[in-house]
Amino acid sequence: MKNLILIRHAKSSWEAPLKDFDRPLMKRGILDAHCVSGAISKFLPKTYTIWSSTAARALETAIIFAQNLSYPLESILFKDELYTFDERHLEKVIKSCDNSLESVILFGHNEAITNFVNKFGDVFIENVPTSGFVSLQFDSESWNTIDKGKTQKTIFPKDLK
Repeated sequence: MKNLILIRHAKSSWEAPLKDFDRPLMKRGILDAHCVSGAISKFLPKTYTIWSSTAARALETAIIFAQNLSYPLESILFKDELYTFDERHLEKVIKSCDNSLESVILFGHNEAITNFVNKFGDVFIENVPTSGFVSLQFDSESWNTIDKGKTQKTIFPKDLK
């Protein structure tokens, strides 16, 4: 079995004249990230690895979740290739995952996340919102052979308010 949890970065700010890659979280995003990260522990596998896009908003979201889950910040793997909006590119990155890893939590971006969970999960999700959590399970021993899996759990900020 392979477990994949996809988390869309928290709500980011458009106020400062920054490149998309450098946009930080806004206050609502920080609060939503804390809210969702506080509600997911019982839905997590015993052990997992955290991967995150290197974009500021994803990186900041991953750090908030890691702190709230007591996951060592130095163990987060920041990957430039996760700064993508294309589900085919996201799929390629996920399928290249080392098979010694059973469970990965990935922090990334839309449209890639919504399109990926709709291609590989068994529940249609119109849009994974910011700070949205989607857990998928695959009946596979190898990441590069994952196919249609089962959507185990979704948690969105609106579900917790």
